[in-house]
Amino acid sequence: MHAITNSGWIEVVTGSMFSGKTEEVLRRLRRAEIAGQEVAVFKPAIDDRYGETTVGSHVGRQWEASVVANEGEDVWEIREHLNGEDVVAVDEANFFSNALVDVCQQLADDGRRVIVSGIDQTYRGEPFEPLPQLMAVAEYVDKLQAICALCGEPATRNQRLVDGVPAHVDEPTVVIGADESYEARCRNCHTLRRD
Repeated sequence: MHAITNSGWIEVVTGSMFSGKTEEVLRRLRRAEIAGQEVAVFKPAIDDRYGETTVGSHVGRQWEASVVANEGEDVWEIREHLNGEDVVAVDEANFFSNALVDVCQQLADDGRRVIVSGIDQTYRGEPFEPLPQLMAVAEYVDKLQAICALCGEPATRNQRLVDGVPAHVDEPTVVIGADESYEARCRNCHTLRRD
């Protein structure tokens, strides 16, 4: 809580895959616990890459989390699961509906520190809701960059691969995966198949 205004706030940690978003959120959560703050962590049911109830980073760090269905209004369950925690973190926000924006706003209005992470662009390079809306209402936004898998430049895009080649533009937007299905790419190296 901000000492002067006695208000909560929203922090967004975003960027491409492999940019360290979850690692940064876990660092912030560790610091909050060291400061004696109660922490609640939430993740979408669709993302089970590191276990059903675990938020994990690509480098192996983990945190236990409550699972919330990622369909429509189910995101309101986050408020129902809280028991006075000071800090509320939501990982992989890009898998939730736009209702997450209102949930985060209400949590911040209740005086909580809300930390949200997720990718801000689809594999097509388009805005990935609700992250753009969350970035607009957040007090703090950190956009992290990865390293382009092809040229080594700073990467801000997610390159989906299917059988080792760039995905077609008409593929589904959401496909759960890690380095077997995605690479971080810079604007110049990011491509989409249109044939």
